[in-house]
Amino acid sequence: MKNYLEFEKEIKALEQEVDNLKSPFGSEGISEVDTQKIKNTQNEINNKLKETYANLNSWQKTQVARHEDRPKANYYIKKIFSQFTLLSGDRYFGDDKSVIAGFGLIDNKSVLVIGQEKGEDLNSRIERNFGMMRPEGYRKCIRLMKLADRFKIPVISFIDTPGAYPGLGAEQRGQASAIANSIECCMSLTVPNISIIIGEGGSGGAIALASSNKVIMLENSIYSVISPEGCASILWRDPSKSLQAAEAMKLTAKDLLRLGVIDEIISEPLGGAHRNPETIADDIKHSLIKNLKSFENLSKEEIYDHRKSKFLQIGRGEGFTKSSNLEGSGLSYSETNIQKIVAHIDKNKLIYAGVGLLAVTSLIALIY
Repeated sequence: MKNYLEFEKEIKALEQEVDNLKSPFGSEGISEVDTQKIKNTQNEINNKLKETYANLNSWQKTQVARHEDRPKANYYIKKIFSQFTLLSGDRYFGDDKSVIAGFGLIDNKSVLVIGQEKGEDLNSRIERNFGMMRPEGYRKCIRLMKLADRFKIPVISFIDTPGAYPGLGAEQRGQASAIANSIECCMSLTVPNISIIIGEGGSGGAIALASSNKVIMLENSIYSVISPEGCASILWRDPSKSLQAAEAMKLTAKDLLRLGVIDEIISEPLGGAHRNPETIADDIKHSLIKNLKSFENLSKEEIYDHRKSKFLQIGRGEGFTKSSNLEGSGLSYSETNIQKIVAHIDKNKLIYAGVGLLAVTSLIALIY
């Protein structure tokens, strides 16, 4: 049974009409199937899908990113990687089912694969904690990323989470430090790491695994520091203003590519990834192979510098500039003219104070 979003009501009605037309058993018994009408209705569905998905607002894209039928990390891992070997446990507390991790092959090359998994049905979603990772999940990823770095194996992460789990037990076991350590580990790797946001990329729960050389988003995925509902509740104390919040947050793939937060967008099939999972899986695989090849001739120092420079360049208009023309070079701080004037005054404040005092003394002498 297909699941439809609120803005897909017309599409739902048309697809139900096609299903009825395909059935030879009508209200008057067996009847001839009208293939021409089916074809015309299917064309109408395709046109409606194009029109609808070409004009999605930020809140509607958020709904698509959360779609129940949207392919999850487990699906992509099975489709893209061969000889995948699942590894479990953080060696401190236990295993976290909300994240899948292990080694596999892509294009006959070994990679570490990490995938935040929401689950496919109610039971698996409860088991997977709806993709909300606990501290042991992040520590499992850290353990395996360090192992991959030691053996010069690239890291690929599939991001799909509303955020890290905020429960009492998670906090008691060091959720904040686990996220921070995961970010530090990602940034310290000397092998390429690539992250693909396939659904929701929520807050620190996502950035803990998305601090990568390349951050890729599917066309209808989202990436933000907070959910639109949470933002609306804080700013306006009204969760119903999620549309305004989503528009203001710039959480869509197009917005984030323009802002330099992500590096690439993978287009989705007509109507979203859930309507043609195999096609989007193939597109993701080709993108991964292409991006992995771009790092083949780089040294570990160049890979590390590439990642560092990428994140330092985000918001570089606030004062950061390249220290050289080399791609992937470090960044140095560039002072604005006002900052230079303030620094000059501060450096020569005694001289300016003396001149000021002399001017005041002379003015008093002239008056009296």
